[in-house]
Amino acid sequence: MTKTFADKVIEANRHLHYSGKLPAGFQVLNPYIDNPETMEVMEQFYHKYYCDSIQRRLILGINPSRHGAGVTGVPFTDTKRLETVCGIKMHSEYSHEISSVFMYDMIAQYGGAKDFYQHFYINSPFPLAIIHQGKNGKWLNANYYDDPLLFDMVKDFMILSLKKHISMGIDTSKVFVLGKKNAEFIQKLNKEAKLFGDLKILEHPRYIQQYKSKEKQLYIDKYIIALNTPT
Repeated sequence: MTKTFADKVIEANRHLHYSGKLPAGFQVLNPYIDNPETMEVMEQFYHKYYCDSIQRRLILGINPSRHGAGVTGVPFTDTKRLETVCGIKMHSEYSHEISSVFMYDMIAQYGGAKDFYQHFYINSPFPLAIIHQGKNGKWLNANYYDDPLLFDMVKDFMILSLKKHISMGIDTSKVFVLGKKNAEFIQKLNKEAKLFGDLKILEHPRYIQQYKSKEKQLYIDKYIIALNTPT
């Protein structure tokens, strides 16, 4: 029996684990291990929107935040939008994440979740949440590129993760990369591993929500135009 896109994603997430080294003060969070319900709602999401073998284009974030995919297991999806938009309720956690707000506002204007997810698959080059301990001892969200040593340590895992994403059924002629700094590092990985053709760079949803909220509609329009452009 041929595996669906959903089957491939779920299988990959069931076996997702980072066992490599990290610099002092950094940790990786794996929601699929930390909370059994995360695995349940993630499976419901992919069975709902990806139960087919349609080829999709990839949208790459940075790495999940603790409050988005770090809780639900679904990229750029907090528990609030998982329930209100996708109809999947998570009982053990509640989260609100600003990147999720922008992404689902954009998805609504694109044509809704069903139409959007039929054409696109969202994930990250480093698909697990990273946290860093600050000077006050508090743990904060971190990006894979925040520390040169961190990037060096996770780079090979990132290339393997990108190849795994592609194996789901991705059209590699164009990839959408969220965040300019993220794009710089994806370009480095792409130069080494030759994974994608054209890289289309879009502003990261977090940046838009935090610093460009008054111009949000312009960025939504920019996203939709880019996503609808064939080449």
